[in-house]
Amino acid sequence: MDQALIINVLAATVIAGTPLLLAALGELVCERSGVLNLGQEGMMLMGAVVGFIAAVTSGNAVTGVLMAMIAGVAMAMLFALMAVTLAANQYAAGLALTIFGIGLSAFIGSGYVGQSIPGFAKLPIPLLADIPFLGPILFRQDALVYLSFGLFLAVFLVLRYSRIGLILRAVGESPEAANATGLKVLQVRYMAVAFGGAMAGLAGAYLSLAYTPMWTENMTSGRGWIALALVVFATWKPERVLLGAYLFGAASILHLVLQGLGWRSSTELLAMLPYVVTIIVLVLLSSNPARTRLDTPLSIGQPYRPSK
Repeated sequence: MDQALIINVLAATVIAGTPLLLAALGELVCERSGVLNLGQEGMMLMGAVVGFIAAVTSGNAVTGVLMAMIAGVAMAMLFALMAVTLAANQYAAGLALTIFGIGLSAFIGSGYVGQSIPGFAKLPIPLLADIPFLGPILFRQDALVYLSFGLFLAVFLVLRYSRIGLILRAVGESPEAANATGLKVLQVRYMAVAFGGAMAGLAGAYLSLAYTPMWTENMTSGRGWIALALVVFATWKPERVLLGAYLFGAASILHLVLQGLGWRSSTELLAMLPYVVTIIVLVLLSSNPARTRLDTPLSIGQPYRPSK
């Protein structure tokens, strides 16, 4: 492949990996607090449809993004009510949220199927866009891609260097000990779940307003589940989430690249690549369970009721 083709493939990889990066960063923060939310797929779909409808009716894509994030938070609060306040089984509550989101998004978006909007245009950053090789890959993207860069940096710095990150990790490791030191465990978990919902809604908005600026049912195509696997793949570290998101993004566009290069194979078979990569990664992780347990927040998935 010549350099121009490599640059185009890598730029497309960044685009394809952006919704995974956004959703996985939100889920990472959520799981760091000890809450496992399996509702990513449902929240992303609700963000996608609400964001698209808001953008169509208002004529403003930014309004669509804000409404998508609000929709994601609303879905996340429904989950938090069940899993945090009522201490319900987090796995069951998350699966119920996904099923609910899939059905509700299809219902409210039925009148918008097939419609398209201009969406977010590319915004080359002056000077940076002219950097050889990296410029076209990183700095000739749309505003939401740049936002994903900023959010990644913010999550990385907060988790590693701030008091907020310490509180979040303390709650995720031992909510009983955190509560004994005066931390408000339920409030911390609510905020973490809300952040995860906002990020999932933003990831959905990226799909319907930038990646493919239109609405179709189930347009996430399993990306919510891949984002969940990505957090485990990254062993709950933001920098690995970034790497993993772009790895899965590359897998998702590989079939298009191979077809463009004249590769003769079933398109359906090639389209399976992202999911095959997910399975392979999870199998490799399971081969070293001790390392995974070492990095896993100790209270993840466990309901917590504060002592009176």
